[in-house]
Amino acid sequence: MNMLPGGCIPPQEVSVPRLSILDLSKEQLQHLLREWGEPAYRARQVWHGLYCQLAGTPEALSNLPKALCTRLSQEILWDPLTPLTTLRSRDGQTYKLLFALPDGAQVEAVLMHYARRHTVCLSTQAGCAIGCPFCATGQGGFQRNLSAGEIVAQVLYFARQVAAQGERITNVVLMGMGEPLANYEATWTAIRRLNDPEGFNLGARAMTLSTVGLVPGIRRMAHESEQVNLAVSLHAANDALRDQLVPINRRFPLAQVLEACRYYVAQTHRRVSFEYALMADVNDRDEDAHQLAELLGGLLAHVNLIPLNPTPGSLFRPSPRARVQAFQRILQQHHISCTVRLRRGLDIQAGCGQLRLHQREGKKPLLSGND
Repeated sequence: MNMLPGGCIPPQEVSVPRLSILDLSKEQLQHLLREWGEPAYRARQVWHGLYCQLAGTPEALSNLPKALCTRLSQEILWDPLTPLTTLRSRDGQTYKLLFALPDGAQVEAVLMHYARRHTVCLSTQAGCAIGCPFCATGQGGFQRNLSAGEIVAQVLYFARQVAAQGERITNVVLMGMGEPLANYEATWTAIRRLNDPEGFNLGARAMTLSTVGLVPGIRRMAHESEQVNLAVSLHAANDALRDQLVPINRRFPLAQVLEACRYYVAQTHRRVSFEYALMADVNDRDEDAHQLAELLGGLLAHVNLIPLNPTPGSLFRPSPRARVQAFQRILQQHHISCTVRLRRGLDIQAGCGQLRLHQREGKKPLLSGND
C-alpha cells in the first residue's frame, strides 16, 4: 500500500451506489428534477417513459433534451437488474431469469405465457428466512429485502419483452423468492407503483400476494385499499406436520393463521386462496385431505393443489397423479373449491430459488435461453 508523507495511509475510495430512479415516488422524482433546474413537466415525461413507454434507458425517451438524458445516465441508476442466466422451457411458454442486483445479491423472476395471459412471478427478497425444507429458496438462505424499485424492475423487464410482440403483462404473482409480508413496506409500495393509473396501470385484482401466514401482515393487508388477491401457503392441515414443513408455524400456528384469514374475508369480502404443495407420503394421504377440508370448512376459500416442484438433492418428491386426483376428490366431496395448478417450467428449474441455488453451487443450468 502506498503511504503518504509521514507514514499516513491515504483514505480509501468508497463506492457510493447511484440513486435508483425506480425507488423514487412521483414527488421525489419531481423534487430531484426541480433541483436540477428542470421544468415540472419533465418529471411527468420521465415517469410516463418509465412505466408507460417502458423505456429501458433514458436515451429511449425522445422527448427529453440530450443534456438531461446524459445526466440521468451518468448520475441515476435506471435499471437495477443485470441478467445473469436466461432459461427457456422446451414448449417456449415459460422463461426464467436469474438477475444480479447492484450489490451482488441475486434474485429470480419468471414469465409464464398462457392463452390470454402473460404472468410475471416476481421476488420480494433475495433469499428467504422462513427455511421451509422442501423449498430451494429456503435452502439458499436469506440475504436481504428488495427495495420497491427492485421489485417493480422485474415486472418492467418482462413487460419490455412482451411489448416487442405487441402484448402486455396481464398478471403479477408475488410468489417468487422471499416472504412478501416480511418486506411489507417495499412490497406494498411496489404494488401501488404497478397499480398507478398514471404509470404501469395494472389492476390490483390482477395481482396475487402469497404468504406463508404472517398473521400481522394478513391483518394489515385486510385494510389496504388496493384489492390484491391473498394466497396462503398452507402445505399441512395440522400443526405437528406444518411445524416441520413451514417452521414459521411455531410462531403463527394454524389457528392464528385461519383466524387472520377469517378477519381478512370479513373486512374485504374477498376469497382467500390456499396453496397446498402435495408431497408423496408426507401430506397427501386421505386423512390429510379430510383434515384440510375440516380446517377450511365455512371459510370463503379456494385450494390450489400443487404437485411439488422437485429440488435437486431434496428428499421430498411430488405426489403421483393418482394421489393428487384422489386428494382433490375428497376436498370436492366436502364442498371445498379446489383446482390442481398446472406446473410450469419443470425443465428449467422454475420453482422459486432453484436456479439461484444451482448457480451458487457452480452447476451448469439445465437449459439455456440459447438452446
